[in-house]
Amino acid sequence: MKRLAVLLLLLILVLSACAPQNGSSGNVPGNNTVPGNETAPAAYRQITQEQAKEMMARDDGHIIVDVRRQDEYDDGHIPGAVLIPNEEIGTERPAKLSDPEQIILVYCRSGRRSKEASQKLADMGYVNVYEFGGITDWTGETVKTGEEEQEGAMRLKIGGTEVPVRWEDNASVKALEELAPLSVQMSMYGGFEQVGSLGSSLPRSDAGTTTQPGDIVLYSGNQIVVFYGSNSWSYTMLGHIDLPAQKLAELLSNGNVVIELVK
Repeated sequence: MKRLAVLLLLLILVLSACAPQNGSSGNVPGNNTVPGNETAPAAYRQITQEQAKEMMARDDGHIIVDVRRQDEYDDGHIPGAVLIPNEEIGTERPAKLSDPEQIILVYCRSGRRSKEASQKLADMGYVNVYEFGGITDWTGETVKTGEEEQEGAMRLKIGGTEVPVRWEDNASVKALEELAPLSVQMSMYGGFEQVGSLGSSLPRSDAGTTTQPGDIVLYSGNQIVVFYGSNSWSYTMLGHIDLPAQKLAELLSNGNVVIELVK
């Protein structure tokens, strides 16, 4: 009997040691963040498309991100969405997503790539990432590249051809609008950009890293730069031209380019 009592006591002690302690988070479904556990994966939030529409209606500085290919984006996208293909999202923060606390609404065609992209963004430290599926289920408005309304906004022509631009909402763009109408003789530099003098200095808040084809930036306060390649340096973002890279190169990769800013 004495031996049996000792065995029972040892069994109780072993079971007590294996039991979870009070306050332990355990494995909670849907809870990907564990305070104090640096190895826990970062989390994004999945929402319905109706919830996404409600968030898009708010003036909270959110950004809509389309993670499909360029040709898919051109063929139809949610108005105001920026293109950052899933395949181009790696371990470095995209230049178009400079604020890690900004609300980011992510979609693709069917929902697979948007989930992959959302997880990669969360892993990079973006804390307000919302994934809402695919555009195949979207019942809201869509537009093709070049069809978005520019009423009341400054327009840009390259060599006489008007191109679709999404201007930033900052002090530099507002000051640039005050200069319009304006023609600027550009000079090709480095095989990836056209640079021209504005004739006066604009307010600047340089925070750029890597530019993408189509980006329009302010350099040194008095030069406007239009990219058809990419580069890494400090600049103030002015806007982005929504055209395929090949079309941009056709318009910009020669030695006699004039851009016009038109109200």
